[in-house]
Amino acid sequence: MADNLPSEFDVIVIGTGLPESIIAAACSRSGQRVLHVDSRSYYGGNWASFSFSGLLSWLKEHQENSDIVNECPAWQEKIHENEEAIALSRTDKTIQHVEVFCYACQDLHEDVEEAGALQKNHASVTSVNCTEAADSACLPVEDESLRTTSCEIPAEQTPSSDPERALEVNDVQVTGEKENCCDDNTCVPSTAEKETSENVPVAEDTAEQPKKNRITYSQIIKEGRRFNIDLVSKLLYSRGLLIDLLIKSNVSRYAEFKNITRILAFREGRVKQVPCSRADVFNSKQLTMVEKRMLMKFLTFCMEYEEHPDEYKAYEEITFSEYLKTQKLTPNLQYFVLHSMAMTSETGSSTIDGLKATKNFLHSLGRYGNTPFLFPLYGQGELPQCFCRMCAVFGGIYCLRHSVQCLVVDKESGKCKAIIDQYGQRIISKHFLVEDSYLSENTCAHVQYRQISRAILITDRSVLKTDSDQQISILTVPAEEPGTFAVRVIELCSSTMTCMKGSYLVHLTCTSSKTAREDLEPVVQKLFTPYTETEIENEEIEKPRLLWGLYFNMRDSSDVNRNTYNDLPSNVYVCSGPDCALGNDNAVKQAEALFQQICPNEDFCPPPPNPEDIILDGDSLQPEASESSALPEASSETPKESSNLRNPEEPSK
Repeated sequence: MADNLPSEFDVIVIGTGLPESIIAAACSRSGQRVLHVDSRSYYGGNWASFSFSGLLSWLKEHQENSDIVNECPAWQEKIHENEEAIALSRTDKTIQHVEVFCYACQDLHEDVEEAGALQKNHASVTSVNCTEAADSACLPVEDESLRTTSCEIPAEQTPSSDPERALEVNDVQVTGEKENCCDDNTCVPSTAEKETSENVPVAEDTAEQPKKNRITYSQIIKEGRRFNIDLVSKLLYSRGLLIDLLIKSNVSRYAEFKNITRILAFREGRVKQVPCSRADVFNSKQLTMVEKRMLMKFLTFCMEYEEHPDEYKAYEEITFSEYLKTQKLTPNLQYFVLHSMAMTSETGSSTIDGLKATKNFLHSLGRYGNTPFLFPLYGQGELPQCFCRMCAVFGGIYCLRHSVQCLVVDKESGKCKAIIDQYGQRIISKHFLVEDSYLSENTCAHVQYRQISRAILITDRSVLKTDSDQQISILTVPAEEPGTFAVRVIELCSSTMTCMKGSYLVHLTCTSSKTAREDLEPVVQKLFTPYTETEIENEEIEKPRLLWGLYFNMRDSSDVNRNTYNDLPSNVYVCSGPDCALGNDNAVKQAEALFQQICPNEDFCPPPPNPEDIILDGDSLQPEASESSALPEASSETPKESSNLRNPEEPSK
């Protein structure tokens, strides 16, 4: 089908990152004919998640820096005299300075391969020579190339779910009427097998778990499909724009979420837990009674600061850090508020920005749990796929491994009129959305990009050990030197379906000032220690041991002004890649703004229609017939250990 697509669409979207996927879903929902293509073999672009072997495949692709697909021969001949072409880039240059390190014991054998026959839809590894992979401390090299396969989402295969359902969050008790639960394919847009869901550790399930001090590289390879490793590390604010959009559009039925269990702080060389809710504050043993009263009084003010301008107007010109020093807060409390609630640095934000960030943090508390944040099970890469499903349900057409050679521009009108794909097919459209990484060097010649420094680590235990080994934590490590930036650390346990039992997946992120390794290695050294054989028997080691690590820099195109691109037609819109912020608000704002330019009078991702209200061909059909014709019946099978959660503001039906 990919080499014989329809010749005309209303909207063509190039790239499957989160903003592009949201726009594609919104356009398809509003009745536009949407073609969504990506030259990669997986959904998400730089928003994607990979199994461990899929990540090695991705690394190899970037190391070779080869073309993602072959170029169509002589596509220039298909450009007419009254047209001109804007060539698109054949290579992805958004990832730089990739460095890989393996610290775990490398007792590999020729027959070690990833457990399970079926991968997530991003990458399916057919053969890996693990012995050669162990020979280098840097990028593993395989005997055979790692081949990836795509799993497209045709509309007729996308199951529907109970439209009343809003959001699934694990480990949250909800009162109200029980609803029919979705099946595995509805809850999670990947093709992961059910056995993956059984990976949620429980207190008694330790008999077959390997000793934490004995995790080897061969075990990581063998359990590679238990990993879902995000290229970009983010969380969802419980009252953020993305959660609201997921609930409003009912796209949340395709995903499940888990609460972040604790907020941490790094002070005086030690990791400490930060009390954030009222209960946490009064139960905290770190704070004196006087400090508890100080903190509660200040947090109450932050929630209502806009109503009391006289109390902060005089401090608008100073930093939030300096403002906190005027508020009769102890140094301990100032540190907690600045780095763990506002999540900024001493010089990083003004008083207004700091108060706004603190209010946003507090406003999200208690909606779905004891912290303001949620994390999608199976990783951030599930979110673009959720919106791709919505687009497919309403008729969008998807093609992975399908590159676009150029945009065809009409010289007379100055507008883009078509694309030419890798097969030489000309496809006409009214509107074109292109992810920034697909634009050529000529188009981006005057663009100045920022960079994001990223590190991905696999460790043997948590940075702050507690009775439970299933903690999901966020930690901010302040910058120590001028010109550097605070580092955000997100630590994920196996119950998030992102790593194997007995291990933790740790993401480090900051705005780049140097290479990723130079920016992040000092923080890694403070929090972790490399795995060494001589220390295996030493149970008194305070820091978690590093088993495997990856550093890379990622392009941040979120603040690029459209006018800096060269000669883009007015009906070609550019979507940025991931930014360095913790949340996803920038992606949602960008998607809604571009959608309003394409469909100015349409609602942005409205709820799907109620099947009982659908009437086919104007006939008065019985509700049962109408429902079965419009949407497939949701499965009543109970999903794995998850609680159904609506918008808390909505009453149960």
